[in-house]
Amino acid sequence: PPRSTLFPYTTLFRSMNTGSSQPPALAVRDLRKTYGNGVEALKGVSLEVAAGDFFALLGPNGAGKSTLIGILSSLVNASSGEAEVFGVSVRAERSRAMSLIGLVPQELNFNQFEKPIEILVNQAGFYGVPRGIALERAERYLKALSLWDKRSAVSRTLSGGMKRRLMIARAMMNEPRLLVLDEPTAGVDIEIRRSMWTFVREINAAGTTVILTTHYLEEAEQLCRNIAIIDHGRIIEHSPMRALLAKLDVEGFVLDVEGGDQDLPDLPGVRLARLDAHTIEAEVPKSVDLSRVFAALDGRGIRVKSMRNKSNRLEELFMRLVERPAGATP
Repeated sequence: PPRSTLFPYTTLFRSMNTGSSQPPALAVRDLRKTYGNGVEALKGVSLEVAAGDFFALLGPNGAGKSTLIGILSSLVNASSGEAEVFGVSVRAERSRAMSLIGLVPQELNFNQFEKPIEILVNQAGFYGVPRGIALERAERYLKALSLWDKRSAVSRTLSGGMKRRLMIARAMMNEPRLLVLDEPTAGVDIEIRRSMWTFVREINAAGTTVILTTHYLEEAEQLCRNIAIIDHGRIIEHSPMRALLAKLDVEGFVLDVEGGDQDLPDLPGVRLARLDAHTIEAEVPKSVDLSRVFAALDGRGIRVKSMRNKSNRLEELFMRLVERPAGATP
């Protein structure tokens, strides 16, 4: 569907997001959470996400991501500190803040004996959306996420990928200004994952701020403009994605080649490995000119036909950051 039909609030959001006085979509200041058993899940987290951003929040299991998201969605009470959504305090103005947020949690937490159309219309009712408008929105989002033909099926009969898409449709029923996606593509096949990201990219382009947590780090690299990494309850990295990736002193490439089974050349600092007869994986320091690598391969009768970046650059940096000693640099 054309964006004007799918996202009728596009013009409004863009005008709101371009204003100089627009508050950040999310502002977290010195947020702390200690549970009753003494576990200190958040240790003074401060973070800002600009309006209209596509933002990655990453961290290993137990780092504090779920606690932070729980506080933003008012499911967890902070011990101290402040969280605001577009300038609205989650603690002091809970209902108003929640009206600005759409949350897609990790767990499938809808009534699986209801029909998708009922799940969406009921969700809209929680926000006071009139039934007629709710039905229009439900149709719009079910069609956008390729679920319209399943609107009257019992939800428990849907595939895993369909259930994940239904969760996204449900989160959009209050047409939130901030959409939080907590591991939305876990267990979803590649084709469905791509269709989900097409939809999310469109709503982000229309003005909705998106915060993503994922264990598929290549998704974060491809989708997100800015990133924060949390570990042991603290933010250990907060930067633009490009600036973070620029810290890598070694770049990875996949080379599509033709030419025999010759031995690979030995170049100082460069690691070359065959993946198969026509594909070579290369790790090249930034100080080494790629033309030297190509020339060395050509000298062995191996011609490079094409080249692409490896998709695990962020994973390498992520592991460096979460494994480094406190205060060290990657």
